[in-house]
Amino acid sequence: MLQPPVKTPCIGVCSTGIGDSVCRGCKRFSHEVIHWNSYSQDQKRIVDERLADFLSQCVSNKLQVADKALLKWQLEVQNVRFTEHHDEYCWLFSLLKAGAGQIETPQDFGFEVNLPWRETPLPVLRDQIDAEFLLLSQAHYDRYIAVPDLFGGSGR
Repeated sequence: MLQPPVKTPCIGVCSTGIGDSVCRGCKRFSHEVIHWNSYSQDQKRIVDERLADFLSQCVSNKLQVADKALLKWQLEVQNVRFTEHHDEYCWLFSLLKAGAGQIETPQDFGFEVNLPWRETPLPVLRDQIDAEFLLLSQAHYDRYIAVPDLFGGSGR
């Protein structure tokens, strides 16, 4: 089966130009932002899958999709752009980005707020999820990508 080309995850809020190792907008690593256009579709797919997995984890910590079909229908009816091959938790984040402040009854959109966060307004939850997504991406970068300066020691 032919897979669709991977679109750039850029949202136009790049912070790598001011020295961040992980973009605050799309959560890609700085070298991924710089070299994106030269990546093969397989390389882009690997980045896309990592980002989708991280986002899904962050969303599912606070929200539960109760009706995937209803969520998808609402996204389509509300004309919210989402990436169909991502899972329903990534779809849910697209919905929150588009209109968290306008959702009064989450069940009408196919999701529920997990018990510990039921009193938290959806725009606040959206921002918390985005912050956790950045932290997770930064932790991954620090653990697996950043190379310590093995020769920058005390010079003994």
